Amino acid sequence: MSNITTVTEFLLLGFSDIREWQLIYTALFLLIYMAAPMGNLLIIAITTLDRQFHTPMYFFLKNLSILDLGYISVTVPKSIFNSLTNVNSITLLGCAAQVFLAFLFGGSELALLTVMSHDRYVAICRVGMLAASWFSSCLNAIIYTTSTFSLSFCGPNTVHQFFCDGPQLLRLACSTNHVTEDMSLAITVCLVFFCFVLIVGSYVRIFSAVLRMPSVEGRSKAFSTCLPHMFVVTLFVTSGTSAYLKPISDTPSALDLLVSVFYAVVPPTLNPLIYSLRNRDMKAAMGRLL
Repeated sequence: MSNITTVTEFLLLGFSDIREWQLIYTALFLLIYMAAPMGNLLIIAITTLDRQFHTPMYFFLKNLSILDLGYISVTVPKSIFNSLTNVNSITLLGCAAQVFLAFLFGGSELALLTVMSHDRYVAICRVGMLAASWFSSCLNAIIYTTSTFSLSFCGPNTVHQFFCDGPQLLRLACSTNHVTEDMSLAITVCLVFFCFVLIVGSYVRIFSAVLRMPSVEGRSKAFSTCLPHMFVVTLFVTSGTSAYLKPISDTPSALDLLVSVFYAVVPPTLNPLIYSLRNRDMKAAMGRLL
């Protein structure tokens, strides 16, 4: 026992060991990170400055953009910095902050998308529902982060991921008792499943109403609006759930990295385009702002 040392920092995994490929991935991530905050900041500015968008729907779209901005900023900038400097270390405190903030923003985003799918009721009590989304996600993030970092880390410190991800940290823990961690993960999965069921139920009712519309053009427009929403939500939930529930392998794989991109990078990049920037009024306001 005297030879055991406590881990004070972790090493994050790059997308490739070849320097040239690593720089290509860095350039791609940099382009994504330039596009995602730009789109989300535009939506925040337009919905704040233009009184035309001071309505319940755009109130939630603005908050969704705030969440997307925070969510992608938790993981991608650190990955870009590590790739450029070729230094993959992250402190224990920095790793804990990544886990907490990723759960906070990701959980709040899913809760907010669930709230937005029930827009009639939300129009009446939007502030309370928004506060409930933030509070429940914050509480869940605290429980998961605390349970994860209550474990002992005294062996290998290489995280097989481009950011501090819960399942990969669990693989590095020296502790054999993971009861608290498993319970917090079970709570998270139940919350995700509950939100997803509510979203699917809401969209089933929407699609049933759309199919009864007499106008073919109206049905086409409604489907072109709703299907991308459903696609991003499904991608977010299924990729994140599969990453956290599947058995952790001792050897990293390219598929694990790809799946993590689907739930950590793709949703905050596509959400501005799908939810706001295709909107005619939003595009007109953007033109006036620019």
